[in-house]
Amino acid sequence: MRTDQPLLPGLDETELPPRAVYDGFDPARLTQARRLAGMTKKEVAERIGVTPAAVGQHETGVAKPRPELIPLLAEVLGVPLTFFVGGRPSNRLDASMAHFRSLRSTPKAQRERALAYAEQVWELTYALEKRVQLPLVDLPGFAGGEVHPGEAISADPRIAARELRQLWGLGRGPVTHLVRRMETHGVIVVTPDKADEAANMVDAFSSRTARPLAVLTPNRADDVFRHRFTAAHELGHLVLHSDATGDSQQEREADTFAAEFLTPAESLLPLLPQRLDLAVLAELRRTWGVSVHSLIYRARELGLISDATASRGYQRLRALGQQPGFAPEPVSDYPGEQPVILAKAFELAQREKGMTVDQLAQELSWHPSRVRELLGMAEQARPVLRLV
Repeated sequence: MRTDQPLLPGLDETELPPRAVYDGFDPARLTQARRLAGMTKKEVAERIGVTPAAVGQHETGVAKPRPELIPLLAEVLGVPLTFFVGGRPSNRLDASMAHFRSLRSTPKAQRERALAYAEQVWELTYALEKRVQLPLVDLPGFAGGEVHPGEAISADPRIAARELRQLWGLGRGPVTHLVRRMETHGVIVVTPDKADEAANMVDAFSSRTARPLAVLTPNRADDVFRHRFTAAHELGHLVLHSDATGDSQQEREADTFAAEFLTPAESLLPLLPQRLDLAVLAELRRTWGVSVHSLIYRARELGLISDATASRGYQRLRALGQQPGFAPEPVSDYPGEQPVILAKAFELAQREKGMTVDQLAQELSWHPSRVRELLGMAEQARPVLRLV
């Protein structure tokens, strides 16, 4: 992690000549910009009129791009000219530092693009945290924890889930406002805009950076119950796994953690019907905030129904998929399940420190639209002129 001051503070891209950018050129920033744009070295090379080998040399630091090519690079990759200047705080991530759901089905290029997105979330968080004190990291098992620094937690996912519920004072009942609770305990949670391909190519991921991060990618069904389980799954990774191996064992452990965290066996078992009853499960879905599919799986896991009964239940559930009580419910209908921590931090910095989007964008060397995007702020639409 680099936390130096900007090389040329106080200058915006209109004041900075390409030669000055050349002098302060950071090859890692070129790699980040290319990955965010979802482009290969070959594609960038074709757009700026050089060879792929030359782009590779620019990214490894063997050779810098010629000054006259730098404005073209900025245009092709959609970043300000100053984006390539080194010295800004950064936190380089690789695949070993992040847990990806459906890792095996996610191509390397898409993982790299998502990691570049996470790097920018870290940079934005760092910039805001210089001005606003965010909630302390209260996550046992997380080395950077501020409330329980380095405190061990059970390696057994079920026990770990129960321990975390106890430490967070959640009792034995349903966990309401899960995402908000994660943020309250110092986890940075973000849900990318559906148009942001940099993060939406993967089915959620988390990273144990200096501050824990969970990226909850919007799913096609827009289902709050799936969304909550995904959040609990990523929370399990943050608690249980210091290194991301990408193997199926870690994924199963995170799923086991999520199931026990959201629906503790001791509390749920007396409530589950002895025979499969989808109407009863639909009521439990509403109370516990988990899908009926998950409850069927839980009933089978706890020995109440057989594998064959569970399979029949899934078939019947598919037929009811769009009926009230069984249909997906949008995340937007549940305020406590939508991330707000970065937007609220910016609002506080704006109110108390006079911070503006443009100032933040200049500090980060991003376009203002990118700052608004990561803060979850909708672009202001132009007023419509109506002639009567």
